[in-house]
Amino acid sequence: MNDAYRPQQRSAPALGPTGLDAYKPAEIGPLIEAAGVAKTKLPLLSLAALGGLAGAFIAFGALFYLAVLSGADPAYGPVRAAAGIAFSLGLILVIVGGAELFTGNALLVMAWVDGRVTARALARNWIVVYLANFAGAALILGLVWLAGLDKGALAATAAEVALRKASLAPAELLGRGILCNVLVCLAVWLSFAARDAAGKVLVIVPPIAAFVALGFEHSVANMFLLPFGLLVGAPIGLPGIAANLFWVTLGNLIGGGGGVAVSYWAAYRAEARRRH
Repeated sequence: MNDAYRPQQRSAPALGPTGLDAYKPAEIGPLIEAAGVAKTKLPLLSLAALGGLAGAFIAFGALFYLAVLSGADPAYGPVRAAAGIAFSLGLILVIVGGAELFTGNALLVMAWVDGRVTARALARNWIVVYLANFAGAALILGLVWLAGLDKGALAATAAEVALRKASLAPAELLGRGILCNVLVCLAVWLSFAARDAAGKVLVIVPPIAAFVALGFEHSVANMFLLPFGLLVGAPIGLPGIAANLFWVTLGNLIGGGGGVAVSYWAAYRAEARRRH
């Protein structure tokens, strides 16, 4: 979720004893819900355009990730951490630049549970954004081919990464998808706490670097990484890509919507709703 549609922020209070100028966790929930309501009201063209941008942004992050891994031992911890930091470029562009990302939009579940958006509006957002994310990733893949980046070390790394992802069993994909989007949605949640762009960047990087280093699965990243692997000769096939995306997408929804969104709703919003 980006915060281009956040409600007007109140003036920043005086810094507390910690010296931190940030929204408290209990204040983030209403901001997330208000952003979710605004997202479901976006015109179709705006939603599709912003979804396409997010797919492209995540593809840029995935390309950076592949470049860092190229020529290095992908099992080496520090290399994986560096690749994760590189991949965080994608979510930074989404949050600070403004775009609609399917995995982050799992947090719309909070507004749905609170009765502020309908199931139909939620489904509309997810379907349009998911397809637009795929289109944005495909556009960047086409430009990668046009630029001749489908050769050499980068291509070899892309094939290796895609083959490794396609070899995972459904249960592994589901579990890694859940874990991935717990961290992604926590990164989005933390970004709402920050009051400036620098703060948002700082809080986004650690959770994203962690999920990449740990080998978790992100559906939108896989929209780019798996077709890229197929393009450069990885023997994965379209059925393998479809199976991966199905289980990872399901896991992402469970982790972000059923995990982070519902947990924070129960912690900060359920009691307030009961009182009203």
